[in-house]
Amino acid sequence: MGSDNQNLRRWAALARDTNETKIQLALNLDGGEFPPDTDPRLTSGADGHANQSSKSQTISVNTGIGFLDHMLHALAKHAGWSLALACKGDLHIDDHHTAEDCCIALGYAFAQALGSATGLARFGSAYAPLDEALSRAVVDLSNRPYSIVELGLRREKIGDLSCEMIPHCLQSFAQAARVTLHVDCLRGQNDHHRAESAFKALAVAIRTATSRIPGREGEVPSTKGTLSV
Repeated sequence: MGSDNQNLRRWAALARDTNETKIQLALNLDGGEFPPDTDPRLTSGADGHANQSSKSQTISVNTGIGFLDHMLHALAKHAGWSLALACKGDLHIDDHHTAEDCCIALGYAFAQALGSATGLARFGSAYAPLDEALSRAVVDLSNRPYSIVELGLRREKIGDLSCEMIPHCLQSFAQAARVTLHVDCLRGQNDHHRAESAFKALAVAIRTATSRIPGREGEVPSTKGTLSV
């Protein structure tokens, strides 16, 4: 679990089961290994397009929606996370519940792993290009969930993910993570590029916001003296 203690792991593992989706998830905000209570099915023999392992990160995402896997993989990679996520959802209906619930679960895990924003940068912003597309993301670890997401997507779907669900995924993450985020795609002709540049910009902004600031250990980054509700 998250802690103010700078030496403790910023990680979380959870399961979220509803009548619509069954999700197992493990997250380490600093990369590296997963919590000891991680469901072993998440890391045993994982293989697929959204799986990657290096000395600093392990990423395994299988939501049943290929483009969502791709976006969450990009988010984890560029945020510096280790992330394992598996979902069995009611895709025979449509993609809504699966996409929404995966991002809600990821937001809950993020909030649990982060704990307090004490000693952290709190704010983060970033631009990320992908060829002709350029996106900007601004994040505040505010404990005040709010989101504005403007991606300007024109297609009905990218792969098997509805374009209307892409901003909704980011909004669902913000609500569950209790963060404020603004994500805008500033230009771009290709909707795949627009969406991916947005997730990459968000990843870099989150990485900045969650960075520990040397010399500010124990300090709350707020003029109020608290970031609690």
